[in-house]
Amino acid sequence: MMLGIMASGNESAVREFILLGLTQQPELQLPLFFLFLGIYVVSMVGNLGLIILIGLNPHLHTPMYYFLFNLSFIDLCYSAVIIPKMLVSFVKRNLISYAECMTQLFFFAFFVIDECCILTAMAYDRYVAICKPLLYRVTMSHQVCLMMTGSVYAMGFVGALAHTVCMLRLSFCDGSVINHYMCDIPPLLKLSCTSTTVNELVVFIVVGVNVIGPSLIIFTSYTLILSNISSIRSTEGRSKAFSTCSSHIIAVCLFFGASAFMYLKPSPTGSLGEDKVTTVFYTIIGPMLNPFIYSLRNKDVHIALSKTLKKKVLT
Repeated sequence: MMLGIMASGNESAVREFILLGLTQQPELQLPLFFLFLGIYVVSMVGNLGLIILIGLNPHLHTPMYYFLFNLSFIDLCYSAVIIPKMLVSFVKRNLISYAECMTQLFFFAFFVIDECCILTAMAYDRYVAICKPLLYRVTMSHQVCLMMTGSVYAMGFVGALAHTVCMLRLSFCDGSVINHYMCDIPPLLKLSCTSTTVNELVVFIVVGVNVIGPSLIIFTSYTLILSNISSIRSTEGRSKAFSTCSSHIIAVCLFFGASAFMYLKPSPTGSLGEDKVTTVFYTIIGPMLNPFIYSLRNKDVHIALSKTLKKKVLT
């Protein structure tokens, strides 16, 4: 409702956009369609499976898996916002209305900020678990975890709203073709025929707060964690402590590396071809890999999966 009202006040002559998609090479369209369809199915099954597994097994109802539950939920929604519309561009002319475009932009920004914040919360959780184990139950109480999760979604909402409102004030009279597979900020700014200075400022502020800030917190947390691990005398103890962090480090590097490269450039005048490839890593590949990154080397998840499958077989 809000988007419709604001869109009607916009001076833009554009009422719908054309999403060009990932590539314009005809011979690649069908193979890429099946590739990304497969990625979407794997992402949905992996994240939904992890959500169900954590929900069904009481021994996984700990702060670590509570945050992992939320990460899987965010990745599930993230993929649903982006990939279905992307698949359309591989098989036919992909039209998206102005209102749909702004809605996709809002939810994309919402979930990408949520991902930044939830990864930060997970890093802090690992820091407390490894560096202050005696205080873990008190520091990461149920109330604290709820407050942290509420803050994650609140920051996502505020950031997404800021980006969307700033985009709604622009006029798009330089064309209606978005050189991307989704309604992202850089390609939309390239279409605007009005000043984008405010939008660029908001991008640097919001992205700076939600990328640089969390990156510093995560870096500090893992510096302290690695320092603590190095002081553990037992080789087995060091290995166990490091294994609980290695999965998270991989996920953080993949997500923050690609998103920082995408949005913290001096201006949106770079190659959109490079931008599209970079965006694939943190919008599509990351959400697909996260369930496997966090579960392949996780004994608790293996035990929970084994118990759940045994119950189903017995019933």
